[in-house]
Amino acid sequence: MALLLLLFLANILTISEGTCEPGIVKQIHLLRPRSGAGGNSIPGLSCLSWRLAVETNNIIGWKTVPEECEEYVGHYMLGKQYRKDSRAVAKEAFLYAQSLKLAGDGKDIWIFDIDETTLSNTPYYAQHGFGAEPYNATLFDKWVMEGAAPALPESLWLYNKLLSLGIKVVFLTGRHESQRNTTASNLKNVGYHAWNKLILKEPSKYSGKTAVFYKSKEREMLEKKGYRIIGNMGDQWSDLLGTNTGNRTFKLPDPMYYIS
Repeated sequence: MALLLLLFLANILTISEGTCEPGIVKQIHLLRPRSGAGGNSIPGLSCLSWRLAVETNNIIGWKTVPEECEEYVGHYMLGKQYRKDSRAVAKEAFLYAQSLKLAGDGKDIWIFDIDETTLSNTPYYAQHGFGAEPYNATLFDKWVMEGAAPALPESLWLYNKLLSLGIKVVFLTGRHESQRNTTASNLKNVGYHAWNKLILKEPSKYSGKTAVFYKSKEREMLEKKGYRIIGNMGDQWSDLLGTNTGNRTFKLPDPMYYIS
């Protein structure tokens, strides 16, 4: 685990490859896949099949990554395959956006989630078992308040492409309203320089409600204000299910945690 984190930190400032624009820093380390992350078999266990079931929402309500899959998930998240999978989603989203005829009235919006969608918490999870440890809200909130999360390069690339097409961006996150200033600064510091709205969760308003309910309600309110959700991207199914989901949804990979 310590070796993985050291390799991540040692490579965090190398230049990104693939679809990312020149000058965008590669902040998700490319590590040679091991333990099945590149498709190799693991005797007596198929963590790759477990990840597929998670991504297709066939395994739901899970609390932690299986202990025996911690190393597999770590190598997936820090390796080339995670970046390739994210790149495939971003490219498809851009091709779709490029095909649209926009109204030109500033009401066509694209919704982005934040955690594991536009910002990556991999540095945090690299120190906490890549999801194999039970979620600790206190520790995670402390990490969020550091404002040090890097951008997911493929999402930053898509974000810039959408802006160039004239599409407005809305960030809709499960982060709490108390984290607004830190979150806004973090987004700007890694390249997300402009947005139409940044919507954070008000705990008193949505106490006891699921993420699906919260995000559906916020999307409904956006549409009541005349906005048209032409695209919606997140790493959790709860970002994309429910009501008022938009014309098309795009799911980024995330085998580290599950939010209902």
